[in-house]
Amino acid sequence: MNLIQTRAAAGGPIPTEARYAAVRARTEALAAPLSSEDQCIQSMPDASPAKWHRAHTTWFFETFLLVPCLSGYRRFDERFGFLFNSYYEAAGPRHARPRRGMLTRPSAAEVAAYRAHVDAGMAALLRDPPPEMLPLVELGLQHEEQHQELLLTDILHALSQNPLLPAYDPDWQEPRAATGPARFLEVPEGLAEIGHAGAGFAFDNEAPRHRNWIAACRVADRLVSNGEWIAFIADGGYRTPTLWMSDGWAACATEGWEAPMYWHRREGGWMQFTPGGLRPVDPAAPVRHISWYEAEAFARWAGRRLPTEAEWEVAAALPGFRDATGIGWQWTNSAYLPYPGFRPWEGAVGEYNGKFMIGQMVLRGGSLATPPGHARPTYRNFFPPASRWQFSCVRLAEDAA
Repeated sequence: MNLIQTRAAAGGPIPTEARYAAVRARTEALAAPLSSEDQCIQSMPDASPAKWHRAHTTWFFETFLLVPCLSGYRRFDERFGFLFNSYYEAAGPRHARPRRGMLTRPSAAEVAAYRAHVDAGMAALLRDPPPEMLPLVELGLQHEEQHQELLLTDILHALSQNPLLPAYDPDWQEPRAATGPARFLEVPEGLAEIGHAGAGFAFDNEAPRHRNWIAACRVADRLVSNGEWIAFIADGGYRTPTLWMSDGWAACATEGWEAPMYWHRREGGWMQFTPGGLRPVDPAAPVRHISWYEAEAFARWAGRRLPTEAEWEVAAALPGFRDATGIGWQWTNSAYLPYPGFRPWEGAVGEYNGKFMIGQMVLRGGSLATPPGHARPTYRNFFPPASRWQFSCVRLAEDAA
């Protein structure tokens, strides 16, 4: 069984007790293979301990739903608001993000008790919820699914720092992906509508739906492979500054990049650290754990470019577009900026996306760590261009002749 892609139950468009219980149970299932020591470690400032993810998602429901909406509810521990707030200024002060790994207490068992306490309160609240509360419940569930993915990417980084290179899930298998020569799908010139519209959940940064002019171009039907990346390495891709953006070359030199993150050169070839432990690099599989800087340099080396997010969204609807989700998030050439007419949500949850619209690049699609059913074609993920620890991939594009 592939633990990462197992979902406790199918979700629906309206929050229910069953959907709430399924999402919360999946978080616990993902944390189950981890020891209490595993759950406490923070291997870099960008990552958070698994225990913190479990507690923070619980804090969200307690802070934004139970305290204001459930009569008679009592907080599990008044101190947890400070420990497990992430970046919500309106919700009060917080423990510094780079020091989350210092929270050896509360223990993993106490966090489990915290989750049970909040789950009991949410069960009472969801028996007869006022309709106006349901969108916030759904936001909380979507938020927890985001942290399920972060829990996996963060623990992969933490385990990669262990000299034993232990597997998170020894039964994990490389997801099946498109292989063979890449075909470039024709994206016609014209006004295209992108962004979320209609029924179903979407984050505020996916709206409003709007028109975007797209010049005629072509977008690859599959992701760049490990074999193609090995050719880039062999041709001096990591040693040729003219292929790189200035900041990217500085990051490459400072960090000593010579291959994708989690690749290890061994006698006989490249190995890659995966959720299943150290495995030989499969030349046919898509390359993962690539920064935007590396993706852009590779595209330049290949004589092509990265697609814009509008081109990606239009191309994703074309017949033959493969592996949009399930393998890795795909870097685009678009800065993370608000859509025309964007308005953040009201209240504290308005801090969710809008205030991060600076210094980041957009990724589209979904990864092997994304909870099944969580992604959609309009989803806008975003990270700084040097980030590599996510399951990030490369899809090429080119201008039409």
